[in-house]
Amino acid sequence: MNKHHHHDHGHDHKDEHPHSHSHQNVHNQGHGHNHSHSHAHGHSHSHAPDSKKGLVIALIITGGIMLLEFFGGLITDSLALLSDSGHMLGDTVSLALSLVAMIFAVKPPSRKNTYGFYRFEIMAALFNGVTLFVIAGFIMWEAYQRFSAPPEVASGTMMIIASVGLLANLISAWSLMRKSNVKENINVRSAYLHVISDALGSVGALLAGLIMQLFSWYIADPIISVIVALLILRGAWGVMKQAFHILMEGTPPSVDINEVKEDFLQIDGVIDVHDLHIWSITSGLDALSGHLLIEDHKDHQTVLQQAVTLVEEKFGIQHATLQIENSSLKHGNLKV
Repeated sequence: MNKHHHHDHGHDHKDEHPHSHSHQNVHNQGHGHNHSHSHAHGHSHSHAPDSKKGLVIALIITGGIMLLEFFGGLITDSLALLSDSGHMLGDTVSLALSLVAMIFAVKPPSRKNTYGFYRFEIMAALFNGVTLFVIAGFIMWEAYQRFSAPPEVASGTMMIIASVGLLANLISAWSLMRKSNVKENINVRSAYLHVISDALGSVGALLAGLIMQLFSWYIADPIISVIVALLILRGAWGVMKQAFHILMEGTPPSVDINEVKEDFLQIDGVIDVHDLHIWSITSGLDALSGHLLIEDHKDHQTVLQQAVTLVEEKFGIQHATLQIENSSLKHGNLKV
């Protein structure tokens, strides 16, 4: 990647026209790259190993419980256990996908993928959101069938297994909370939601088992299942909405585009701001591009320096590519 920097700056010096337009852009891109790569790379390497560790622990635990429930279901001939191991299989796949996405995300950018592979994490989060919806759908369907004829459940055995599952899920959730970036990284959050949905399922099963043992009220099982499914849907919807927003190149929720525009216009010499775009490459890594029209006698570099510093310090955006223009430049009407 360093070769790329030298190339940029080499190009910069060859271009001997101080006011040439391409010079402005190339300089700016080189400048933006220096900033962004020192930060963005630090960003990916600083959060990836930790998050990875948390995910690996969660994956091992979930996979282990899945196998335990599967063989336990075969031995005890329990349909509830077998269906829960199927649910666990979905979670194991989702956690594994999140881990693969994280490994991909730290791969360096290539000629084909100049932004690197950060977006893989958003794809994984979207997939995890969809699978949570599918799981919730299955739970609701199962509950619907049980409402008409609630089966008598062996509540004692069910409670023992549910408590083992709950303990395992709480350890997984704790390892993700402690070691990974659950708040900022949407991929880790989608994996965490799978673990939490499992924990909720176990809590639900425990509650239902307790009610059934005390009151022989077998309808508690499907009622609690529906409540669990609704809680899962709520979390899944949040993740899917955010992932979809990022894939649609939506403006990051932490940045107000009008405020950015106003701040640019406050810079001495800036007359107009147009073609301004702000988007997320992945959660926690934002980019900006725009055109600033300045007064003819103003120095391009001074304005550019102020603008780059502003977006980095106030809005935390290191990937800024700004085109500085004066009245001599004409370009066509821009579509977006």
